Amino acid sequence: MINSLIQGQAQTRPPKKRSQAHTGVQPLSLLTHRTQRFQPLPPPLGEPPYHYNLENAIPGITQKAKDAGKIVFHTVGDTGGVKNPDYQAMVASAMKHDLATHNNDTPSFFYHLGDVVYYNGEINKYYDQFYEPYGHYDSPIFSIPGNHDGDPADASQTSLDGWVRYFMTPVPHVDPISKDEPRVTLSLPNVYYTLICPFVTIVGMYTNVPEHGSIDSVQQQWLANELSTAAKDRALIVSLHHPVYSFDDHHSGSPAMADALQHAINESRRVPNMVLTAHVHNIQRIEKKIGETPTPFLVAGNGGYYHLHNLTAVAGDIDDNTGARLLYGDDKNHGYVTLSVDEQKISGVVSIVNKITGETSRSDTFSYSSRAQYLADSVVVSL
Repeated sequence: MINSLIQGQAQTRPPKKRSQAHTGVQPLSLLTHRTQRFQPLPPPLGEPPYHYNLENAIPGITQKAKDAGKIVFHTVGDTGGVKNPDYQAMVASAMKHDLATHNNDTPSFFYHLGDVVYYNGEINKYYDQFYEPYGHYDSPIFSIPGNHDGDPADASQTSLDGWVRYFMTPVPHVDPISKDEPRVTLSLPNVYYTLICPFVTIVGMYTNVPEHGSIDSVQQQWLANELSTAAKDRALIVSLHHPVYSFDDHHSGSPAMADALQHAINESRRVPNMVLTAHVHNIQRIEKKIGETPTPFLVAGNGGYYHLHNLTAVAGDIDDNTGARLLYGDDKNHGYVTLSVDEQKISGVVSIVNKITGETSRSDTFSYSSRAQYLADSVVVSL
């Protein structure tokens, strides 16, 4: 009964210990595709290949990072504090506390992994879910959009109009809707772009609105080109809102994103040092062996949205279909990730925020090589 709705029907849960509920093919569903259609992209602000240098937002960061020997930044997604804003407020407070350290471990910026504002990226909700929670977070906030940022509530909205109004303004300014929490807007070149930083290149892809994501052929070509031309003297991180792998009972991983990324890797021969994702409302660290090297895939969607998604596996479990292994997961707590990148390694700390006291604790730490990685001539990747 694929082409008809059955009374009382609901979407099925992904199976246990699977990192992709529908490995290889994601079936179309009337339950999602009537309300979550592919949305046209807004016109780019800049010219291809859509690069943004961190120096534009943080003058002097190149020399500062060189002196420190590393770059440090926050990352997490799915932060919008709809219904219950307390979780987002506590996570944001903990992140602001990190900025008060004023040493070489102080994060220089926040890279948001999408779903800034629930449920439909409305402009009139940006104060409550963006400007106010991150008031006095006195470092730049970058972002890729999430599906909720791009899914219009009705015909009065244009896809991504709220996101573009802050992150893609031709002239940086303070928007009146920020009220008593002013923040200067950014001029990112596109809804997908590459952030050029000391020690690391971050290729950020907007994966649109449909469940499990969708990109067009232009984006696919751009992704392969960015991997192919990424600087060889620094780490390469790819960020997507929809995860390639996820052991959860709500969304699961995306075969569409696996297909997009594997084609880009096979064509470019460059392997990301790390893949950052969100969409699923929990925190997971997953490894998949690409060639001879285990590549980390982080799911960091526990940044503040009130409802968390249950895990369907425990640390050590492996999906026999994809070869993805869950190394760490937490589906009970909100939090965020802090990444530090130097010439040798990418180090990470997962911080969990106590729901009652607001105190933070480290729940996972990890380290991976930051050296440029490439496929051997005879290797073809399958994710």
